[in-house]
Formats: sequence, C-alpha cells, structure tokens
Amino acid sequence: MTEQYIKALKIGLLNSEVSINEPMKNHTSFKTGGPCDVMVKAYCEKDIKLVILLSNQYKQPLQIVGNCTNLIVRDKGIKGIVLKISQGFDQVIVYDNQITIKSGALLSKLSKVAMNHELTGLEFASGIPGTVGGGVSMNAGAYGGEISEILVSSTFLDEQGNTHILTNEQHEFTYRKSIFTRKKWILLESTFALQNGNKESILAKMNELNAKRKDKQPLNLPSAGSVFKRPLGYFVGQLIDQCNLKGYKINDAQISTLHSGFIVNLDNANSQDIINLIDYIKIVIYKQFKVELETEVKIIGEN
Repeated sequence: MTEQYIKALKIGLLNSEVSINEPMKNHTSFKTGGPCDVMVKAYCEKDIKLVILLSNQYKQPLQIVGNCTNLIVRDKGIKGIVLKISQGFDQVIVYDNQITIKSGALLSKLSKVAMNHELTGLEFASGIPGTVGGGVSMNAGAYGGEISEILVSSTFLDEQGNTHILTNEQHEFTYRKSIFTRKKWILLESTFALQNGNKESILAKMNELNAKRKDKQPLNLPSAGSVFKRPLGYFVGQLIDQCNLKGYKINDAQISTLHSGFIVNLDNANSQDIINLIDYIKIVIYKQFKVELETEVKIIGEN
C-alpha cells in the first residue's frame, strides 16, 4: 500500500473514517479474521466514489463489505482497501407505500421503518442481522419471505464509479444470489414496495418470528447464520444430524448443538478452524448422501 494512496484518501474523503491495518475480527460476526491494509468506513456517496477512483488510479484491490455478518475473512487478512458500507450510510425516505433506503442500513432498521409506517411485507427481515446492501445482493430471505418479492429498484456504482439504476428483473434474482454476487458493483440504495397493514399486527408477527429465532438459533455465540445454502430436496441441518455431526468441533469451531446448520465460535476459533470444519462437513455429507453442499457464507482474504 503506497503512502501516496493513503494520503490521497485522507485528503479527499469528506465524511468517512480511515483505519490502517484494521483487524477484521473486530468487524465479522464470527469474531475472526486477519487485518486489512486499509479500511474506509464510508458515510456518503461522494466518498464511496472517491475510494473507487483512487483504487483504480493507484491499482489497489478493493473489497466491499457491509455488516460482515455473512462473511469469513481468512487469518492472513485482506490486501488493499476494504470499503465498509454500514451504519452511517443509512438514510431513509418513505413515500406512500414505498421505502427508499441507503445500502448501509440494517435490515432490522428497514423492518422497523416499515412497521412504524404501517407497511407490511418486511416482517421476515426483522431478525436478519445484515445490511440492506447485503440483503439485496444475496436475495436474503427467511420464514417464507425474500427480498426479491418486494424490491422495486436499486441504484449502484459500477467499477468506474458511474451511477446506474436496475429494475427488479435486472437484478437476476435466484436463491441467495443476484447480479451483485457476480459483479464488482457497489449498491447505494434500494426501493421497496409494501402493502398497507396494521402496526400491532405487524409487530406481533415480527415478535413471533424473532421468538422462533431465539428458540432455534445459537444467537448467544459468534456465528454467521446458516453456513450452507439449502440443497434441492434436503435440509442441511437434518443431513448433518443424520451423520451424527451435531456438536462436532475443530478446536473452538463447533457445529451448533442447537441448530446443526450453524457453526459457532466457542471462544478462540480462528477462520481456518471454521473453514476446515466447513470442508469436513462437505466431505462427510457427500460421502453419505452424494449431496454437494454450497456455502451461503462468503470467504475472502489471503490464503
């Protein structure tokens, strides 16, 4: 990382934080991961554009992250710059039955805004810990609801920092995927269309779903939610249980004893422990059922 690049960042940024050798374990929900060369916490669109332009100018690799709740960062960290778009870039506008919200907002905030304006359709997202940007990119879903069902459009920046708008269909949504999982685009904001509802009923539904999460998911330990995508015709947790792997550990990385679809950090696991456990689960499941598991969590960083 060149001194000129860092100097240019610090001079040009308007409303953002710059950290050098920032430990990613302080940001990931697994509480693991090595340092990144530079982290920029961006709070405005102009700063996001500047990071893109300077990264291109100085030929520095650029990695975009949100709330880091669906992410494993390898123990050697990340070369180049990490652009973190989360709280601080979370402004929201409500007009009639539509909500337009910046990509750094938490999905839980989006759900609460909808509830307070008596708009229904986002109850399923109230307990998902990620950002709007991550939720749209991954077509986040739970309890029968998905982002693709309510999204109208998104505004994004391409690799050169140019602004574009996508309609719902142009997102190319599939299960836990969209065009954003294939492109190096930066999502700025999204608009959602909801239905009129009753605040008390919406709150009751959110409380019901969050109670289910607390009952069935290991929310008291560091994790990244469901590790694997659901294979067609199967439930991952059931496959793991049938292989007697519930509770299996590699050092302090453990298959949750509460929900086998989750891996938890008991205390001092590192990212490689978690990755090794993921690989072991894949091998065992394939040997027994000939089912190839695909990770839902994203793994990035230096090997």
